[in-house]
Amino acid sequence: MILDVVKYGHPALRQKGARIEKITPEIKGLMADMIETMVANHGVGLAVQQVGRALQLTVIDVREAKDRPSRLELDGQPADVNEFMPLVLINPEFKPAGEPVAGGEGCLSFPEIFAEILRPEAVDVKALNEKGEPVEFRCGGLLARVVASFSTKRII
Repeated sequence: MILDVVKYGHPALRQKGARIEKITPEIKGLMADMIETMVANHGVGLAVQQVGRALQLTVIDVREAKDRPSRLELDGQPADVNEFMPLVLINPEFKPAGEPVAGGEGCLSFPEIFAEILRPEAVDVKALNEKGEPVEFRCGGLLARVVASFSTKRII
């Protein structure tokens, strides 16, 4: 089901998300709805606050962004980003792993607004996946930019 994306000024966008302690059928449904919503809105990432909920949940899919490459490393080895998309991050923790670089960004909650934003060139991530299993990786390029855009107050 495609969810409504809340826009700038909505109080949900400022709420700190509660940790997800258990992957329930409701959480699984929310993950699927968020992915469907992100795709329908031509986004590359969506935080659950953008659909009016206060949880620590983000979905990402950078496969369609052919002009802005992404990198992914697992255990220090390069991995195929596409094999991990769409990516679900539950209770994510992020740590900058590179110098800030400027890049153009948009946001589904700020429609039609684009700006040059400084984000770390690489980011280390610890989270749970859609099955509740721990995942750790380093990412760069567009994937790092998307991850870092959701990283407020969630530093490793």
